[in-house]
Amino acid sequence: MEDYNYKNNIDKHGSIIPPKDFSQFETGNIVTINKNMLNLLNLCIRVAKTNAPIIVYGESGVGKEMVAELIHQNSNRTNQPFVKLNCSAIPENLLESEFFGYEPGAFTGALKTGKQGIIELANKGTLLLDEIGEMPVNLQPKLLRFLQNGKYTKVGGYEELFSDVRVISATNKSLEHRIDAGLFREDLYFRLNVIPINIPPLRKRKEDIPILALYFLDYYNQYYNMDKKVSVKVMENLIDYEWPGNVRELKNVIERLALISLDKTITEEDLTYSSFATKKYNTIEKKNYEQSYEFDEKLSLKEIVANYEIKVILNSVKRYGSIRKAARVLQVSPSTLSRKISTYFENNKD
Repeated sequence: MEDYNYKNNIDKHGSIIPPKDFSQFETGNIVTINKNMLNLLNLCIRVAKTNAPIIVYGESGVGKEMVAELIHQNSNRTNQPFVKLNCSAIPENLLESEFFGYEPGAFTGALKTGKQGIIELANKGTLLLDEIGEMPVNLQPKLLRFLQNGKYTKVGGYEELFSDVRVISATNKSLEHRIDAGLFREDLYFRLNVIPINIPPLRKRKEDIPILALYFLDYYNQYYNMDKKVSVKVMENLIDYEWPGNVRELKNVIERLALISLDKTITEEDLTYSSFATKKYNTIEKKNYEQSYEFDEKLSLKEIVANYEIKVILNSVKRYGSIRKAARVLQVSPSTLSRKISTYFENNKD
């Protein structure tokens, strides 16, 4: 790995010269130069060849799913399915049928053909159970049984079935606290927690911030057909920030700065304009503004027009490679486009 230091790669305009090749900083699909993180990823690669259950711990946005994918890619199951289930995203009354599947006519509204569960879909492959701490208590004994012998029964069925699945769990909560509160079975915890992987938050691996910021900027330069750079002062601000939303937040901030910056170099003025300087920036969930418009009767005419307008603006910036060029085509001032983009992100902090 090349010893890259952004302080030694500055052009005459005060902009940072990015690495020519980011692949040297990648372990699988994860970019890092932090020694602790590299050791952790090497551990993941070593244990990938086993079938031992793994729990990936870490705050929201650190990349737990990417670590699970790295384990799958380096396992003997790499050519088999990698299936994900978010235990907190599915209503409790539907989670069991999603997990185990169901037989035809198992309940009111069930498909006449029945349905495969994720355990069946993940057969021979890897199953990621995200937010495992949110799994309903009444479903936990059935998961424990499956982990012990690979056997399960579909909802509404009697036949005992078998599936060969490697289970990886992920959580941003303390399972020990969930156990103390009676919300998580201790025996299931011990069965799942054979190999714990603790991903450190971004604020505890500050040396990763510059390389990640430049990596994401390179990605968005290609995606939006831009050629943006970042100033040293901006990078210092990024390093100084605590990043409560971790890598996901950093990625979203870089996208936003690349879009609102009027010049080729992102400056401190862009940070101020984006309200980043106040350090109150919340993670922005990227909206799929390239999808075709679908009528929503809950929206007012003003909201409908605003949604369509931002799609046109962002697609124009992507197509023409800069706010200035997009503004010329749309026959408005660059400052107007920059303001509208900034307003859009402000209103979609979630």
